Amino acid sequence: MKLIPEILQAQAEIRTIRRDIHAHPELCFQEQRTADVVARTLESWGIEVHRGLGTTGLVGVIRQGNGQRSIGLRADMDALPLQEANTFGHRSQHDGRMHACGHDGHTAMLLGAARYLAEHRNFDGTVNLIFQPAEEGGGGAREMIKDGLFERFPCDAVFGMHNWPGMPVGAFGTRAGPLMASSNEFRIVVRGKGAHAAMPNNGNDPVFTGAQIVSALQGIITRNKRPIDAAVISVTQFHAGDATNIVPDQAWIGGTVRTFTLPVLDLIERRMEEVARAVAAAFDCTIEYEFHRNYPPTINSAAEADFAAGIAADLVGAEMVDADVEPTMGAEDFSFMLQEKPGCYLFIGNGDGAHRESGHGMGPCMLHNPSYDFNDELLPVGSTFFVRLVEKWLAPA
Repeated sequence: MKLIPEILQAQAEIRTIRRDIHAHPELCFQEQRTADVVARTLESWGIEVHRGLGTTGLVGVIRQGNGQRSIGLRADMDALPLQEANTFGHRSQHDGRMHACGHDGHTAMLLGAARYLAEHRNFDGTVNLIFQPAEEGGGGAREMIKDGLFERFPCDAVFGMHNWPGMPVGAFGTRAGPLMASSNEFRIVVRGKGAHAAMPNNGNDPVFTGAQIVSALQGIITRNKRPIDAAVISVTQFHAGDATNIVPDQAWIGGTVRTFTLPVLDLIERRMEEVARAVAAAFDCTIEYEFHRNYPPTINSAAEADFAAGIAADLVGAEMVDADVEPTMGAEDFSFMLQEKPGCYLFIGNGDGAHRESGHGMGPCMLHNPSYDFNDELLPVGSTFFVRLVEKWLAPA
Protein backbone atom coordinates (compact mmCIF):
# COMPACT_ATOMS: atom_id res chain seq x y z
CA MET A 1 0.00 0.00 0.00
CA LYS A 2 1.57 3.28 -1.14
CA LEU A 3 0.37 5.71 1.52
CA ILE A 4 1.74 9.26 1.55
CA PRO A 5 4.19 9.61 4.48
CA GLU A 6 3.02 13.13 5.44
CA ILE A 7 -0.59 11.90 5.59
CA LEU A 8 0.46 9.02 7.84
CA GLN A 9 2.29 11.48 10.10
CA ALA A 10 -0.89 13.57 10.40
CA GLN A 11 -3.13 10.54 11.09
CA ALA A 12 -3.38 11.19 14.83
CA GLU A 13 -4.53 14.78 14.26
CA ILE A 14 -7.14 13.75 11.70
CA ARG A 15 -8.31 10.92 13.96
CA THR A 16 -8.83 13.42 16.76
CA ILE A 17 -11.00 15.55 14.48
CA ARG A 18 -12.96 12.47 13.38
CA ARG A 19 -13.65 11.38 16.93
CA ASP A 20 -14.62 14.90 17.96
CA ILE A 21 -17.20 14.97 15.16
CA HIS A 22 -18.39 11.50 16.19
CA ALA A 23 -18.91 12.70 19.75
CA HIS A 24 -20.99 15.66 18.57
CA PRO A 25 -23.34 14.29 15.88
CA GLU A 26 -25.80 16.61 14.16
CA LEU A 27 -28.83 15.65 12.08
CA CYS A 28 -29.59 16.79 8.56
CA PHE A 29 -29.47 20.55 7.97
CA GLN A 30 -28.40 21.05 11.61
CA GLU A 31 -24.65 20.47 11.06
CA GLN A 32 -23.66 23.90 12.37
CA ARG A 33 -20.95 22.76 14.79
CA THR A 34 -19.58 20.25 12.30
CA ALA A 35 -19.42 22.90 9.59
CA ASP A 36 -17.68 25.25 12.05
CA VAL A 37 -15.04 22.59 12.77
CA VAL A 38 -14.50 21.91 9.07
CA ALA A 39 -14.35 25.60 8.11
CA ARG A 40 -12.00 26.51 10.95
CA THR A 41 -9.71 23.60 10.11
CA LEU A 42 -9.58 24.42 6.39
CA GLU A 43 -8.92 28.09 7.08
CA SER A 44 -6.08 27.20 9.45
CA TRP A 45 -4.42 25.52 6.46
CA GLY A 46 -4.88 28.61 4.28
CA ILE A 47 -7.80 27.19 2.29
CA GLU A 48 -10.50 29.52 0.97
CA VAL A 49 -13.92 28.60 2.47
CA HIS A 50 -17.44 29.37 1.26
CA ARG A 51 -20.38 28.59 3.56
CA GLY A 52 -24.15 28.49 3.45
CA LEU A 53 -24.80 26.19 0.47
CA GLY A 54 -27.70 23.85 1.12
CA THR A 55 -28.18 25.53 4.52
CA THR A 56 -25.12 24.16 6.36
CA GLY A 57 -22.93 22.94 3.49
CA LEU A 58 -19.59 24.46 2.61
CA VAL A 59 -16.94 24.35 -0.08
CA GLY A 60 -13.20 24.73 0.33
CA VAL A 61 -11.29 25.85 -2.75
CA ILE A 62 -7.62 25.21 -3.54
CA ARG A 63 -6.22 26.76 -6.72
CA GLN A 64 -2.82 26.18 -8.22
CA GLY A 65 -1.24 27.31 -11.47
CA ASN A 66 -3.08 28.48 -14.56
CA GLY A 67 -4.89 25.24 -15.39
CA GLN A 68 -8.55 25.56 -16.31
CA ARG A 69 -9.52 22.07 -15.26
CA SER A 70 -11.34 21.44 -11.98
CA ILE A 71 -12.42 18.56 -9.81
CA GLY A 72 -14.97 18.16 -7.01
CA LEU A 73 -14.40 15.91 -3.98
CA ARG A 74 -17.43 15.33 -1.79
CA ALA A 75 -17.88 14.22 1.84
CA ASP A 76 -21.15 14.10 3.81
CA MET A 77 -21.38 15.47 7.37
CA ASP A 78 -24.73 14.50 8.94
CA ALA A 79 -25.57 11.84 11.52
CA LEU A 80 -28.58 9.57 12.14
CA PRO A 81 -31.45 9.76 14.66
CA LEU A 82 -30.21 6.67 16.51
CA GLN A 83 -29.25 5.92 20.11
CA GLU A 84 -25.59 4.86 20.28
CA ALA A 85 -24.80 1.61 22.11
CA ASN A 86 -21.04 2.16 22.29
CA THR A 87 -19.42 3.23 25.57
CA PHE A 88 -15.94 4.28 24.38
CA GLY A 89 -14.61 7.75 25.00
CA HIS A 90 -15.76 9.32 21.74
CA ARG A 91 -19.32 7.98 21.87
CA SER A 92 -22.11 10.41 21.08
CA GLN A 93 -22.71 13.04 23.75
CA HIS A 94 -26.26 13.54 22.49
CA ASP A 95 -28.96 10.96 23.15
CA GLY A 96 -30.82 9.89 20.06
CA ARG A 97 -28.13 11.08 17.63
CA MET A 98 -25.24 9.03 16.32
CA HIS A 99 -22.70 8.84 13.51
CA ALA A 100 -23.78 5.32 12.57
CA CYS A 101 -22.95 5.59 8.87
CA GLY A 102 -19.39 6.89 9.00
CA HIS A 103 -19.95 10.41 7.73
CA ASP A 104 -17.59 11.58 10.45
CA GLY A 105 -14.91 9.45 8.79
CA HIS A 106 -15.78 10.65 5.30
CA THR A 107 -15.38 14.24 6.46
CA ALA A 108 -12.08 13.44 8.16
CA MET A 109 -10.66 11.64 5.09
CA LEU A 110 -11.38 14.67 2.92
CA LEU A 111 -9.83 16.97 5.51
CA GLY A 112 -6.70 14.83 5.52
CA ALA A 113 -6.46 15.16 1.75
CA ALA A 114 -7.15 18.90 1.93
CA ARG A 115 -4.23 19.49 4.27
CA TYR A 116 -1.75 17.74 2.01
CA LEU A 117 -3.10 19.36 -1.16
CA ALA A 118 -2.87 22.82 0.41
CA GLU A 119 0.70 22.25 1.56
CA HIS A 120 2.12 20.60 -1.57
CA ARG A 121 -0.09 21.71 -4.50
CA ASN A 122 1.27 19.14 -6.93
CA PHE A 123 -1.44 19.89 -9.48
CA ASP A 124 -2.51 22.50 -11.99
CA GLY A 125 -6.13 23.65 -11.69
CA THR A 126 -8.84 23.93 -9.04
CA VAL A 127 -9.91 21.50 -6.32
CA ASN A 128 -13.38 22.02 -4.84
CA LEU A 129 -13.76 20.32 -1.45
CA ILE A 130 -17.51 19.78 -1.04
CA PHE A 131 -18.69 19.17 2.53
CA GLN A 132 -22.36 18.30 2.19
CA PRO A 133 -25.16 18.29 4.76
CA ALA A 134 -28.23 16.10 4.97
CA GLU A 135 -27.38 12.95 3.05
CA GLU A 136 -29.56 10.88 5.38
CA GLY A 137 -32.92 11.63 3.78
CA GLY A 138 -32.63 15.39 3.45
CA GLY A 139 -31.25 15.55 -0.08
CA GLY A 140 -28.43 17.89 0.89
CA ALA A 141 -26.68 17.36 -2.44
CA ARG A 142 -29.79 18.52 -4.27
CA GLU A 143 -30.05 21.58 -2.03
CA MET A 144 -26.40 22.54 -2.58
CA ILE A 145 -26.97 22.26 -6.33
CA LYS A 146 -30.06 24.47 -6.04
CA ASP A 147 -27.92 27.04 -4.26
CA GLY A 148 -25.59 27.20 -7.25
CA LEU A 149 -22.90 24.70 -6.29
CA PHE A 150 -21.70 23.97 -9.79
CA GLU A 151 -22.25 27.50 -11.10
CA ARG A 152 -20.14 28.99 -8.32
CA PHE A 153 -17.64 26.12 -8.19
CA PRO A 154 -17.40 24.56 -11.65
CA CYS A 155 -16.31 20.92 -11.68
CA ASP A 156 -15.30 18.88 -14.69
CA ALA A 157 -16.06 15.78 -12.63
CA VAL A 158 -17.07 14.87 -9.07
CA PHE A 159 -15.93 11.98 -6.88
CA GLY A 160 -17.05 10.61 -3.54
CA MET A 161 -16.52 7.61 -1.26
CA HIS A 162 -18.45 5.62 1.32
CA ASN A 163 -16.97 3.22 3.84
CA TRP A 164 -18.25 -0.34 3.42
CA PRO A 165 -18.34 -2.76 6.39
CA GLY A 166 -17.31 -6.30 5.52
CA MET A 167 -14.94 -5.17 2.79
CA PRO A 168 -11.28 -5.48 3.92
CA VAL A 169 -9.44 -2.33 4.93
CA GLY A 170 -7.45 -1.17 1.93
CA ALA A 171 -9.96 -2.58 -0.56
CA PHE A 172 -12.00 -0.48 -2.97
CA GLY A 173 -15.08 -1.26 -5.02
CA THR A 174 -16.78 0.62 -7.82
CA ARG A 175 -18.28 0.08 -11.24
CA ALA A 176 -19.39 1.91 -14.35
CA GLY A 177 -23.13 2.44 -14.52
CA PRO A 178 -25.57 1.96 -11.62
CA LEU A 179 -23.83 1.44 -8.27
CA MET A 180 -26.72 2.23 -5.92
CA ALA A 181 -30.47 2.27 -6.41
CA SER A 182 -33.09 4.97 -6.42
CA SER A 183 -34.99 5.43 -3.15
CA ASN A 184 -38.74 6.04 -3.25
CA GLU A 185 -41.68 5.84 -0.84
CA PHE A 186 -45.35 5.07 -1.38
CA ARG A 187 -48.56 5.19 0.63
CA ILE A 188 -51.86 3.67 -0.46
CA VAL A 189 -54.97 4.50 1.57
CA VAL A 190 -57.78 1.99 1.04
CA ARG A 191 -61.25 3.36 1.79
CA GLY A 192 -64.18 1.04 2.31
CA LYS A 193 -67.25 0.78 4.51
CA GLY A 194 -67.08 -0.31 8.14
CA ALA A 195 -69.21 -3.04 9.62
CA HIS A 196 -69.53 -5.38 12.58
CA ALA A 197 -66.89 -8.06 12.27
CA ALA A 198 -69.59 -10.71 12.75
CA MET A 199 -71.46 -9.37 9.72
CA PRO A 200 -68.76 -8.28 7.23
CA ASN A 201 -71.23 -8.61 4.35
CA ASN A 202 -72.75 -5.30 5.48
CA GLY A 203 -69.53 -3.43 4.68
CA ASN A 204 -66.69 -3.19 2.19
CA ASP A 205 -63.58 -4.47 3.97
CA PRO A 206 -60.49 -2.30 3.40
CA VAL A 207 -58.28 -4.71 5.39
CA PHE A 208 -59.06 -7.68 3.14
CA THR A 209 -58.75 -5.43 0.10
CA GLY A 210 -55.42 -4.07 1.30
CA ALA A 211 -54.10 -7.59 1.76
CA GLN A 212 -54.99 -8.39 -1.85
CA ILE A 213 -53.22 -5.22 -2.99
CA VAL A 214 -50.06 -6.19 -1.10
CA SER A 215 -49.99 -9.54 -2.89
CA ALA A 216 -50.88 -8.06 -6.28
CA LEU A 217 -48.07 -5.50 -6.18
CA GLN A 218 -45.48 -8.27 -6.40
CA GLY A 219 -46.93 -9.19 -9.78
CA ILE A 220 -45.44 -5.96 -11.09
CA ILE A 221 -41.98 -7.24 -10.20
CA THR A 222 -42.54 -10.74 -11.62
CA ARG A 223 -44.79 -10.00 -14.61
CA ASN A 224 -44.55 -6.37 -15.75
CA LYS A 225 -40.85 -5.52 -15.75
CA ARG A 226 -38.19 -7.43 -17.63
CA PRO A 227 -36.59 -10.15 -15.48
CA ILE A 228 -33.11 -8.68 -16.13
CA ASP A 229 -34.13 -5.28 -14.69
CA ALA A 230 -33.53 -5.30 -10.94
CA ALA A 231 -36.21 -3.73 -8.76
CA VAL A 232 -37.76 -4.12 -5.31
CA ILE A 233 -41.21 -3.28 -3.98
CA SER A 234 -41.25 -3.71 -0.20
CA VAL A 235 -44.44 -3.14 1.75
CA THR A 236 -43.23 -2.31 5.24
CA GLN A 237 -46.35 -0.84 6.86
CA PHE A 238 -49.98 -1.96 7.11
CA HIS A 239 -52.21 -0.06 9.49
CA ALA A 240 -55.94 -0.53 10.12
CA GLY A 241 -58.57 -0.65 12.83
CA ASP A 242 -58.72 -0.22 16.57
CA ALA A 243 -60.92 -3.11 17.73
CA THR A 244 -61.04 -6.84 17.12
CA ASN A 245 -64.78 -6.91 16.37
CA ILE A 246 -65.05 -3.99 13.96
CA VAL A 247 -64.26 -3.88 10.25
CA PRO A 248 -62.77 -0.37 9.89
CA ASP A 249 -63.63 2.22 7.27
CA GLN A 250 -60.08 2.45 5.97
CA ALA A 251 -56.61 0.97 6.00
CA TRP A 252 -53.30 2.11 4.63
CA ILE A 253 -50.14 0.44 3.42
CA GLY A 254 -46.73 1.97 2.84
CA GLY A 255 -43.24 1.02 1.85
CA THR A 256 -40.34 1.59 -0.50
CA VAL A 257 -39.46 1.03 -4.15
CA ARG A 258 -35.87 0.63 -5.37
CA THR A 259 -34.67 0.54 -8.98
CA PHE A 260 -31.42 1.05 -10.86
CA THR A 261 -32.96 2.95 -13.79
CA LEU A 262 -35.55 5.68 -14.17
CA PRO A 263 -37.55 3.90 -16.95
CA VAL A 264 -38.13 0.94 -14.62
CA LEU A 265 -39.10 3.35 -11.86
CA ASP A 266 -41.59 5.06 -14.21
CA LEU A 267 -43.14 1.68 -15.00
CA ILE A 268 -43.47 0.64 -11.37
CA GLU A 269 -44.92 3.95 -10.21
CA ARG A 270 -47.60 3.82 -12.92
CA ARG A 271 -48.45 0.15 -12.51
CA MET A 272 -48.70 0.35 -8.72
CA GLU A 273 -51.52 2.86 -8.98
CA GLU A 274 -53.27 0.92 -11.76
CA VAL A 275 -53.08 -2.38 -9.86
CA ALA A 276 -54.16 -0.88 -6.54
CA ARG A 277 -57.17 0.88 -8.08
CA ALA A 278 -58.25 -2.21 -9.99
CA VAL A 279 -57.98 -4.51 -6.96
CA ALA A 280 -59.81 -2.01 -4.76
CA ALA A 281 -62.61 -1.67 -7.32
CA ALA A 282 -63.03 -5.43 -7.41
CA PHE A 283 -63.97 -5.33 -3.71
CA ASP A 284 -66.04 -2.11 -3.83
CA CYS A 285 -63.33 0.03 -2.25
CA THR A 286 -61.39 3.08 -3.43
CA ILE A 287 -57.79 4.20 -2.94
CA GLU A 288 -55.72 7.32 -2.52
CA TYR A 289 -52.23 6.87 -3.96
CA GLU A 290 -49.06 8.80 -3.10
CA PHE A 291 -45.61 8.12 -4.55
CA HIS A 292 -42.56 10.15 -3.55
CA ARG A 293 -39.25 9.98 -5.39
CA ASN A 294 -36.48 10.64 -2.88
CA TYR A 295 -33.08 9.86 -4.44
CA PRO A 296 -32.38 8.84 -8.05
CA PRO A 297 -30.05 5.92 -8.79
CA THR A 298 -26.34 6.54 -8.33
CA ILE A 299 -24.92 6.06 -11.82
CA ASN A 300 -21.16 6.32 -12.40
CA SER A 301 -19.90 7.53 -15.76
CA ALA A 302 -17.70 4.92 -17.42
CA ALA A 303 -14.57 7.02 -17.99
CA GLU A 304 -14.49 8.40 -14.45
CA ALA A 305 -15.18 4.97 -12.89
CA ASP A 306 -12.27 3.52 -14.83
CA PHE A 307 -10.07 6.46 -13.84
CA ALA A 308 -10.91 6.12 -10.14
CA ALA A 309 -10.40 2.36 -10.19
CA GLY A 310 -6.98 2.91 -11.73
CA ILE A 311 -5.99 5.34 -8.99
CA ALA A 312 -7.12 2.85 -6.35
CA ALA A 313 -5.18 0.02 -8.02
CA ASP A 314 -2.02 2.13 -8.07
CA LEU A 315 -2.51 2.81 -4.36
CA VAL A 316 -3.42 -0.59 -2.93
CA GLY A 317 -2.78 -3.06 -5.77
CA ALA A 318 -5.12 -4.32 -8.47
CA GLU A 319 -6.02 -7.40 -6.41
CA MET A 320 -7.61 -5.11 -3.80
CA VAL A 321 -9.85 -3.27 -6.26
CA ASP A 322 -13.14 -4.65 -7.57
CA ALA A 323 -13.89 -2.54 -10.63
CA ASP A 324 -17.17 -4.37 -11.23
CA VAL A 325 -18.45 -4.53 -7.67
CA GLU A 326 -21.95 -5.83 -7.09
CA PRO A 327 -24.38 -2.89 -6.93
CA THR A 328 -26.56 -2.39 -3.87
CA MET A 329 -30.22 -1.48 -3.46
CA GLY A 330 -29.19 1.11 -0.89
CA ALA A 331 -29.43 4.73 -1.98
CA GLU A 332 -27.16 7.76 -1.89
CA ASP A 333 -27.85 11.41 -2.69
CA PHE A 334 -24.47 11.83 -4.40
CA SER A 335 -26.70 10.64 -7.25
CA PHE A 336 -27.93 14.23 -7.68
CA MET A 337 -24.38 15.39 -8.33
CA LEU A 338 -23.85 12.59 -10.84
CA GLN A 339 -26.96 13.75 -12.69
CA GLU A 340 -25.26 17.11 -13.14
CA LYS A 341 -21.63 16.08 -13.70
CA PRO A 342 -19.66 13.04 -14.80
CA GLY A 343 -18.04 11.30 -11.88
CA CYS A 344 -17.64 8.24 -9.74
CA TYR A 345 -18.72 6.98 -6.33
CA LEU A 346 -16.63 4.28 -4.64
CA PHE A 347 -16.80 1.96 -1.65
CA ILE A 348 -13.76 1.79 0.64
CA GLY A 349 -13.45 -1.18 2.97
CA ASN A 350 -14.26 -0.57 6.65
CA GLY A 351 -13.13 -4.05 7.75
CA ASP A 352 -14.98 -6.72 9.71
CA GLY A 353 -15.46 -4.76 12.92
CA ALA A 354 -12.33 -5.98 14.70
CA HIS A 355 -11.04 -2.39 14.84
CA ARG A 356 -13.51 -1.44 17.55
CA GLU A 357 -12.12 -0.79 20.99
CA SER A 358 -13.49 -2.37 24.14
CA GLY A 359 -16.74 -0.82 25.19
CA HIS A 360 -18.61 -1.14 21.92
CA GLY A 361 -22.16 -2.43 21.99
CA MET A 362 -23.33 -5.83 20.87
CA GLY A 363 -24.02 -6.58 17.24
CA PRO A 364 -22.14 -6.40 13.96
CA CYS A 365 -20.31 -3.30 12.83
CA MET A 366 -22.76 -2.61 10.01
CA LEU A 367 -24.03 0.74 8.77
CA HIS A 368 -26.97 2.22 10.68
CA ASN A 369 -26.20 -0.06 13.62
CA PRO A 370 -26.02 1.34 17.19
CA SER A 371 -22.67 -0.46 17.68
CA TYR A 372 -21.06 0.97 14.54
CA ASP A 373 -17.82 2.95 14.55
CA PHE A 374 -15.75 4.18 11.62
CA ASN A 375 -12.41 2.40 11.25
CA ASP A 376 -9.65 4.98 11.72
CA GLU A 377 -7.24 2.81 9.73
CA LEU A 378 -9.10 4.06 6.66
CA LEU A 379 -8.20 7.69 7.22
CA PRO A 380 -4.77 7.71 5.53
CA VAL A 381 -6.03 5.34 2.83
CA GLY A 382 -8.95 7.53 1.84
CA SER A 383 -6.93 10.74 2.13
CA THR A 384 -4.13 9.37 -0.03
CA PHE A 385 -6.64 8.17 -2.62
CA PHE A 386 -8.16 11.66 -2.90
CA VAL A 387 -4.73 13.25 -3.22
CA ARG A 388 -3.56 10.88 -5.96
CA LEU A 389 -6.88 11.32 -7.75
CA VAL A 390 -6.40 15.10 -7.80
CA GLU A 391 -2.76 14.95 -8.81
CA LYS A 392 -3.48 12.73 -11.78
CA TRP A 393 -6.73 14.45 -12.81
CA LEU A 394 -5.09 17.87 -12.65
CA ALA A 395 -1.64 16.82 -13.79
CA PRO A 396 0.22 19.68 -15.52
CA ALA A 397 0.03 19.46 -19.31
